[in-house]
Amino acid sequence: MTKLISWNVNGIRAIIKKNFIADIQSLAPDVFCLQETKAAEDDVKIAAQSFPEYHAYANSSKARKGYSGTAIFSKEEPVEVTYDMGIEEYDQEGRIMTAEFADYFVVTAYCPNAGEELARLDYRQRWDVEFLKYLQWLDKRKPVLACGDFNVAHQPIDLARPKENFNVSAGYTQKEIDGFKRFLDEGFADSFRHFYPNEIKYTYWNNWQQSREKNIGWRIDYFLASQRLMPRVKAAEIYNDKLGSDHCPVGIVVA
Repeated sequence: MTKLISWNVNGIRAIIKKNFIADIQSLAPDVFCLQETKAAEDDVKIAAQSFPEYHAYANSSKARKGYSGTAIFSKEEPVEVTYDMGIEEYDQEGRIMTAEFADYFVVTAYCPNAGEELARLDYRQRWDVEFLKYLQWLDKRKPVLACGDFNVAHQPIDLARPKENFNVSAGYTQKEIDGFKRFLDEGFADSFRHFYPNEIKYTYWNNWQQSREKNIGWRIDYFLASQRLMPRVKAAEIYNDKLGSDHCPVGIVVA
């Protein structure tokens, strides 16, 4: 069995000062993927010293220092690790990394937020199209596990206040919902919903008005899996007892 974890850490240098090391040790993943590291590769390497049993890889933002960023830690050395999608418009913020293993690809993604007043919604829509093409290109070679902060709640069950946020807030516009649905329509399964079709559980809470304490949250962090890989996916979990970030980790187990 292989256990994989994904976590938007909202700054790796900040979370490493909290319970992050103990949390990862308690979760005991074979692979863990991070988003929003907000760090240069050298900073991730420093954090990696706390996890000597893992091979560590990082992708940082070229456009803005201390912004965005992704990382992959793996006990098994990947066949290959690649960075970005090969499209300049979308490759400036360190948002994607791909680790190839013998049986599948693991992709970690920090998808763009549509932004205040939805100023970046058009960019987000174009990103969704190109990211889906990228996953489909990988999927032609071997199955894909795509994890990360997708910055979209798919259904009303996936956020605490759907009516108030619909077509108003970034992450819950019809255009973003449609963009995410295309991933599912094109053969990638939402692993958590596969096991828990009706469970209300969130992965992100705003840092205001005690949102986490009141559980006013959103489920925007996912593990998507190629449909042909789903028979090997034995579990999918949301670890909302893990603190340290405004997101909590999510995970799957693959046979």
